[in-house]
Amino acid sequence: MAEGLGLIPAERREAVRTALAAAFGARPVVGWRLLQGGVSGALIWRVEVGETSYVLRLEPERIALDHRQRGYACMSAAASAGVAPMARYADPVAGVAVIDFVDARPLSEHPGGPAGLARALGGLIARIQATPPFPLLNGEADVIAALLAGLDASGLLAPGLLDPHADGLARIRAACPLDPSSFVSSHNDPNPRNMLFDGQRVWLVDWELAFRNDPLFDIAILTTELVTTPELEALLVAAWAGRPSDPALRARLAVTRLLTRLFYGCIALEAFAGLPRSVPETSLKALTPAGFRDAVAEGRLGEGSEIAWAFGKMSLAAFIAGLAAPGFEPALALAQTPSRWDHLDGDDLR
Repeated sequence: MAEGLGLIPAERREAVRTALAAAFGARPVVGWRLLQGGVSGALIWRVEVGETSYVLRLEPERIALDHRQRGYACMSAAASAGVAPMARYADPVAGVAVIDFVDARPLSEHPGGPAGLARALGGLIARIQATPPFPLLNGEADVIAALLAGLDASGLLAPGLLDPHADGLARIRAACPLDPSSFVSSHNDPNPRNMLFDGQRVWLVDWELAFRNDPLFDIAILTTELVTTPELEALLVAAWAGRPSDPALRARLAVTRLLTRLFYGCIALEAFAGLPRSVPETSLKALTPAGFRDAVAEGRLGEGSEIAWAFGKMSLAAFIAGLAAPGFEPALALAQTPSRWDHLDGDDLR
């Protein structure tokens, strides 16, 4: 273990030593391998104990304690529901967790193909939503409005640059008011990079954005990258709620998908607020979503902060583009019409 601890930042070694002792006792921890993580900044190692692999995860110290407490609580609830790998140890104060390792295979190898994956993901979201409700994020019902206001007040962007986004959000909220009483436990970031397929089933990881939210939010995110055709969307929705969709729900899903763009844009750029800048950003001109994916795949965006900055701007630009798209006005109008889904209670969504 001593050799592995030498890889840990000195100020966090004692917390890691405590975590490993609590999880494994005196059993030796060997085979340390640093895993590539996402944009959260967490340090993630694969370690071996006997013939079994585990993940040691250190959250970045910049993450506030209340956010770590919420994320770890949601992760533990998801693990109990069989949605996330089991956590053998989790200390939100120290920001250290020891989690079962999943030997991941590409999602494209799902034995049911795209249709089977869509059904599996619908069932996965249903199991998350069946857990006792997660906490709200910072006590806010309208998280997107709060994030947008915070970003606007941060000084990162020039005054007025986010006014079209605020106007668009206000229009959507006026047409489709939030109903906090319908909120359910949500991962809020079920993108392919947060999924592990073990050859039989899909697991969700990285629960730092988990909180109570609109039931359609996770479903809408899944339709952005993974479930991208009407046929697959129908399978996803049916597996999620146990019944077919209808036109009004499909319209609400399209509007919610647009809201996820605004959410991601605010989350990504929020990380840059407070960092030294000579002048505020004056333009939100950005790559299209397809252009962004190509730029990342071809290595034209570097790594880390450069990708996060481009992703944030791309997401905010995609929200505005969506407002101007020909299908937005009909979808917003249809989203307001009665649907057989309006009579569902919480148990019907589980």
